[in-house]
This record gives sequence, structure tokens and C-alpha cells, in this order.
Amino acid sequence: MTLYLGRRLLAVAGVLVAIAAVTFTVFYVLPSDPAAAACGKSCSTDRLEAIRAHMGLDRPLWRQFADFVTGIFTGRTMGSGQYALHCGFPCLGYSYENSEAVWDLLTDRLPVSASLALGAAVLWLALGLSAGVTAALRKDTLTDRALMVGAVAAASLPVYFTSMMLIYGLIRTAGLLPYPQYVPLGDDPLRWASNLLLPWLALAVLYAAMYARQSRSSMIETMAEPYIRTARAKGLPHRTVVVKHGLRAGMTPILTLFGMDLGGLLAGAVITESIFGLPGIGRLFYGALSTGDQPVILGVTLMAAAFIVVANLVVDLLYAVVDPRVRY
Repeated sequence: MTLYLGRRLLAVAGVLVAIAAVTFTVFYVLPSDPAAAACGKSCSTDRLEAIRAHMGLDRPLWRQFADFVTGIFTGRTMGSGQYALHCGFPCLGYSYENSEAVWDLLTDRLPVSASLALGAAVLWLALGLSAGVTAALRKDTLTDRALMVGAVAAASLPVYFTSMMLIYGLIRTAGLLPYPQYVPLGDDPLRWASNLLLPWLALAVLYAAMYARQSRSSMIETMAEPYIRTARAKGLPHRTVVVKHGLRAGMTPILTLFGMDLGGLLAGAVITESIFGLPGIGRLFYGALSTGDQPVILGVTLMAAAFIVVANLVVDLLYAVVDPRVRY
């Protein structure tokens, strides 16, 4: 296991470096000049060159990338002389728009996106797995058909449509919930949950539908395995057969899907955060795209990639816990 974990961590590092190289190249060879944007319309040639030197844009692309990667692990100094600016570890550069450290911007927004993603994940797992397992155990019955029709209908609804309907129905019409305004968990757990309930539901409706369909097909296949018939023949209770022998083995594809979905949402749900006005990483990324703030775009992309590859690593390790057959 130690050797396996070591190999996977090396692979994770290689994937992140490759993603950083591709993203860096794409965004830093675009026609737009961030130095010109920072300098303004009435900018002299000398001033423009000074800004380019301060940003490090006058260096070869490979040198810029090497400085960027090195700065992530050791920090770096940007510019020189009286305009020198030290960027501490881990350095992802400074935003062109507000001159704030990209790492500080990400860590400020991460609690919002993490609260949104983790809360929604609990809901969609509970709803999706319950519906999928129930449909599988009642295959070809009215209950199965009703649950799957509902899942298909829910999966067909765009998240922005679901969000707007929830806002209109539960806030404007019924007045049951406040309009979402992020409150830190440590300040007031009850307000934290009540303000995030609608975004959680908006995401859970879409993801629960997909998980219901996936868990149903997985459970139908698993419950037809010979070892399930053996467990029943031994006289084990129906609940034990379903939960311990059926659901655990059927969870393997669900874990793969969950790792990808949760890793992606931890890096921000752009549409959901924008509709509900949540100051998460998704809104930060959307704003950076609108203004061409390349360091922020690169930082968010790297964070999203890190979350996804780490989530997949954790999922691979959990396979052996959920399904003992994987250990062999």
C-alpha cells in the first residue's frame, strides 16, 4: 500500500505540473497584453515596458513558467528595485485587477465553495442512493418506473432553472427561507445552514437524479451476482444481504462519480454561486474570465485540478475499504 500510495502521489504531482504547463501556455500566449491593460489607455511606451518588466512578461515563456512553478514551493520576488514585491509560499502570483495575492483570494473564497459543495453532496448522496436502491429492489414495478421517470425529469432541468424556481417558490412566494447570504459556520451554524439550503437543493436535484440512475443499474447488476444468492441461501437477513453484500459492492462506480463531482464543485460552482450571490471560487473565476485576470484564472484552474486528482486518489484508496475484492 505504501508503494502504491507513493507511485500515485508522484503521478498526481506529474499531472498537476502538466496541467500547469498547458494552462500557463494557453493563457500567456493569448493576444491580450495584461501590461497594457494595467497601464491604461494613455500609457507611454517606457511606462508599458516598465510594467512588463515588473510583471516578468519580458522574459522567455519557459523562464516565466519555471519562476511560477518554483514560486509555488518557495515563494518568489516579482519586479526589482523599489518596485520589488515579495510573494510568499505558496506563490500563485498577484491579481492584475486588484494587486492581491492569488493564494489569499482563493483561501478567502474556499470556505464558501466548500460549504456549498459538501452540503449539497450529503443531500444528493442521501436522495440519489435511496431512490436508486429502492428502484433496484423493486425492479419493473410502478415504484421503479415512477422513481426513474422522476430522475430523468430532474436530470433534464438546468441548474439555473431549478435555482430560479426555488427562489421564486420558497423565498418570494412562501417566504419560508431568507435570500442566501453566506454566514461563516463558526459565527452561526443555524444561519449558515438556512442560508445555504436553497443552493444545496438546487445542486442536489440535478446530482441526485444522476446518482439514482447510476446506483439503480449498479445495484441490479450486483444483486444478480452468485455470492448474493449464496448469502440468501445461508439465511442472512434481507437487510444484511442488501446493505453489507449488495450496496458495498455496488458503490464502486458511485465512488468514482462522487470523486469527480465533489472535486469539481470544491473549486466552485459558477452558475449556482452567481445566481445566489455567494462569494465563492466560482464567482471569482467568472470575474477573472470577464476581465482577463490571468493569474487568478491560472490559480483557480490549478486548484480545481488539484481537488479532482486528490479526490480520485482518495476514491482509489477507498475502493479497498468498500469492496474487499479490490484488495486482491
